[in-house]
Amino acid sequence: MLLAEWMQWIWLAATITGLILGGYLLMKLFRYEARKLTQRALKDRVLDPALLQWLEELSRGIRLAVIALVAILVMFFTLRMLGHPAVAGWAPARILEWLLERGVRVVIVLAGAYLAIKVAHMLVSKVSLLIRPHDNTAVAELERQKRAQTITAILKNFSTAVIAVVTTLMLLGELNVNTTPILTSLGVIGVALGFGAQQLVGDLIAGFFHIFENQIRVGDVAIINGTSGQVEEIRMRTTVLRGFDGTVHVFRNGTISTLSNMTKDYSYFAMDLAVSHKEDPDRVGQVLKEVADELQQDPAFRSLILEPVEVLGVENFSETAIVIKLRIKTLPIKQWEVGREFRRRLKRRFDSEGIELPAPTVVYTKPPGSSV
Repeated sequence: MLLAEWMQWIWLAATITGLILGGYLLMKLFRYEARKLTQRALKDRVLDPALLQWLEELSRGIRLAVIALVAILVMFFTLRMLGHPAVAGWAPARILEWLLERGVRVVIVLAGAYLAIKVAHMLVSKVSLLIRPHDNTAVAELERQKRAQTITAILKNFSTAVIAVVTTLMLLGELNVNTTPILTSLGVIGVALGFGAQQLVGDLIAGFFHIFENQIRVGDVAIINGTSGQVEEIRMRTTVLRGFDGTVHVFRNGTISTLSNMTKDYSYFAMDLAVSHKEDPDRVGQVLKEVADELQQDPAFRSLILEPVEVLGVENFSETAIVIKLRIKTLPIKQWEVGREFRRRLKRRFDSEGIELPAPTVVYTKPPGSSV
């Protein structure tokens, strides 16, 4: 009796060792054969780094599938040897039969799903080649990259979800689970959602039009319903903004009533400059142009400024100042960087030229009971 028990444990150890060794050899064999077939197809030329990385990712997917399968089998064998009631009816021959028939197909399905996701992502990443800039300027290229990034992210999520659903149904079929009731239930749920989840449907439709009409893209700075921030994600149901202080704002696409894109195609640094009443507006305007021209000639800012400064003239009068309006056309999102540097240079130039800003108004009030 003792010998029989020892033989069972020895058989378990040998089986687990064989499974681990077999899985390891299977992974190595696949990796070796994949390299050889690729080199043969390329006629022994040096492998392209991108293709080599793709093979490594495929090998990693096979490895994960094999590891998962081996782990499940090891768990079953161990529980059976310990006499666990959940697997008491699992005979070794039955497990090996399942492994040779359905287990291999499970590995192939998981590896195929991983490969399909990688191929889909690789094809989706090429969508940027289909989006052409409207001209050869840096602005057009930046807009093309934003639109491509937005569409690529959505298509990747969609393709991954579709492949995951199909893979799950295939795995359930391999496990002898009848998928017909599941599909029927999903159909009924879909019909119910169509009637009851009108809000969700509205969000999806609104999200589609945001993307289709190219209203905002990932990376834009926008004001949505009065809240400003940089667009981090555009999903079919929601749009995500991150504020300057790091706060994340999530808006359902169907609730977006006002949307202002501050960085579409180009941006403007606009400024209302207040100077003292005694200053000559023409002289101040000339200084503004000189400072802006110097900034535009700076190699660090030359590529950010699209057009020379526009000094629009005197915008308003106040009791203490003359207000002069100006603006500088810049690349999208670069207006704040250009504006900060322009203000810094303008302050130094005003100091050297003796141009005065309006003095603050101080109001003195007589304390109660004071004779002064």
